[in-house]
Amino acid sequence: MDRRAFLGTLTGGLLAAPLAVGAQQTRLYRIGVILEGGPYAQAVEGLREGLQELGLEEGKQLSLSVYDTKGRPKAVEIAAREFEGQGVDLIYTVTTSVTVATKRATKTVPIVFYCGSDPVAQGLAKSYRKPGGRLTGIHTQLTTLTAKRLEILKEILPKAHRIIAFYDPENPAAQQSVMFARAAARQLKIELVERQVASVEVLATGLRKLRPGDVDALLYVSDAMVASQQATIIEIAREKRLPTIFQEPESVVHGALASYGVSFRLAGRLSAKIVQRILLGANPGDLPIEQLNTLNFALNLKTAKALGLTIPPSLLQRADQVIE
Repeated sequence: MDRRAFLGTLTGGLLAAPLAVGAQQTRLYRIGVILEGGPYAQAVEGLREGLQELGLEEGKQLSLSVYDTKGRPKAVEIAAREFEGQGVDLIYTVTTSVTVATKRATKTVPIVFYCGSDPVAQGLAKSYRKPGGRLTGIHTQLTTLTAKRLEILKEILPKAHRIIAFYDPENPAAQQSVMFARAAARQLKIELVERQVASVEVLATGLRKLRPGDVDALLYVSDAMVASQQATIIEIAREKRLPTIFQEPESVVHGALASYGVSFRLAGRLSAKIVQRILLGANPGDLPIEQLNTLNFALNLKTAKALGLTIPPSLLQRADQVIE
């Protein structure tokens, strides 16, 4: 069930003005896309949808080249340099860490981003109203929602004492997210079990080494590399009967117990208007960074039943989406 749908600060016909294309267009617009895979592919699908609504059809008015690093952060800078060397008109980046690395690796190409943390604090822009430079885009405050996800886990599992979180210690967004998790854990009297992982291989090994009783649940903290392995995490957690909470509602559709965050597909759709304006000649530094406030809380009752859990009625009433 889906009870709440609003576009936060992005209302007002963001996708309402189709791009006039035709005789005056003499070439394809070329867009490079960089992501770390997993659920972030939804943002790319959303971008395609939004661009098509604006009159930019892939294969006719534009060419979209997608580079999926599959959870390998070091591959981002390689992809970014390749795209700039190929002369793409714009690079679209998904997540804060990918955007930071893309900015570092390039010099002149415009960048439109979707970030889950504060782009100004991360040094991607001077301000929200006038970013300056060559970057702008959509952002949400997913890192600040880390504490709320932990609170939801505690409501579902009132007797939980140890909750594990995997993250890359080199990821600034993950560092910030973990800080929120630590503070919430102290208030909730929970032990946050931190596992630092630098690669998808180390992450998978850490997950498989978990034994029954080691921890009570798994909390997702903001880390693109970890999120790229969402399907693997859910599969292993199912085998180990471990409750999980993520940030993207699609995770619940695929078997996670709960999620609290935003739809990456919606973020991609709403990025399309910014992409369109830059392709038409707008300066990225003059385009305000938009904030996506559409939060979604989802629960999977089938997963809860398999884990022998009963979801409190108060949580069910607050959920925007319930999988049965």
